Amino acid sequence: MQKLGLLFLLALSCAGLTARAQAPNKKVLYLTYSAGYRHDVIPLSMQLLPEIGKKNGFDVVATKDLAFLYPEELKKYDGVVFYTTGELPIGDAEKANLLAWIKSGKGFIGIHCATDTFYKWADYGDMIGGYFNEHPWHQEVKIKVEDPNTPATKGLPNPWVLNDEIYQFKNWDRSKLHVLLSLDPSSVDLTKPTVHRTDRDFANAWTKTYGDGRVFYSALGHRSDLWQSPEYQAFLAGGIRWTLGLEN
Repeated sequence: MQKLGLLFLLALSCAGLTARAQAPNKKVLYLTYSAGYRHDVIPLSMQLLPEIGKKNGFDVVATKDLAFLYPEELKKYDGVVFYTTGELPIGDAEKANLLAWIKSGKGFIGIHCATDTFYKWADYGDMIGGYFNEHPWHQEVKIKVEDPNTPATKGLPNPWVLNDEIYQFKNWDRSKLHVLLSLDPSSVDLTKPTVHRTDRDFANAWTKTYGDGRVFYSALGHRSDLWQSPEYQAFLAGGIRWTLGLEN
């Protein structure tokens, strides 16, 4: 009888291990609707991000369809990635639901032009951390890794030398964010008339919490060659995994 009891406990333990091993991947929505400028890299990114997800433990559904932001659709996902521009044509109810969904413990990932989105919706700007305020440079630059001990930045060279379109931001407050990457100002011309920040603080990526949710934003991602680089793909994958709670 004692032997049967031990066998029963062993069977329960194995069943638990099997259930954990077969737990479904976290599911991520990748939205690429452009109400303003449409980036040439979008089709490539819609191909690559699902491939990146497969290699890193999450599933990606890529779409331009805003119907995926409706409450009944959005609740099927654990995180959402925005590569968007302009005032997306969704209603106030959908906007409120999106923020409530993030606050409930979901993940929001903004890539590049996600800060060039929803200028007329201040709560969105508060959630993502700031708004695009021109891109003075499109060239090879040096990026400083301010925190190398995060899932997104671990393993990155420091400085990270890359070629991309470099943003600056308004309505942006470093004290409210955890900055991961910033531009080395010595690698660019600060006398350009489109340079608006006088504090030489040009962040390129950050994280923050939003209610019980997590937000990861990276201004990098304009160029197709950057999207195809192993360093950038590992950086994005780490940031997404952090927002999903798969890594801390």
